[in-house]
Amino acid sequence: MPTSNPLDILLAHDRWATRQILDVCATLTEDQFHQRFEIGPGSLHDTTTHMFAAMQAWTQTLALQEPKPRIDQDRKRRTPAELIEIHESSASDFAGEARRLPLDQLVTRVREGKTYQFTRGAVLTHVATHSMHHRAQCLNMLRHVGVKPLPPSSVVEWTRMAEPT
Repeated sequence: MPTSNPLDILLAHDRWATRQILDVCATLTEDQFHQRFEIGPGSLHDTTTHMFAAMQAWTQTLALQEPKPRIDQDRKRRTPAELIEIHESSASDFAGEARRLPLDQLVTRVREGKTYQFTRGAVLTHVATHSMHHRAQCLNMLRHVGVKPLPPSSVVEWTRMAEPT
């Protein structure tokens, strides 16, 4: 029986759904993976890289660490295989930090010289919904490059796929 804990669902579903996108990206040509679209960060490569950069930045916030340079700022062209490795590491680190301390604890983040405070629960929810937003953009890009069927991505699909047959 799948979990009913919202924290576990958000973390596991986010990891699974993003991996579904990356696995399909691994079957694309390099041109398809880098094809420009007028949506989100602009390509499958740039959108997934941005998702992982944001996850890493928020993990650093949860860990009370100084921000490190973001991987979406270095302009490096990564392969889907490289991004799968980054995703696995980033998702593991984020899940560990998300579970480390109570969700009602406050964390501080400085962005563009302004200081913000968030609960750890708000950060977790933001990361999951941010990823969902960008996965939707990726699904649209995949549709435009001719991928059929599109990979599953919803919580319902995740739950159904986890059920024993």
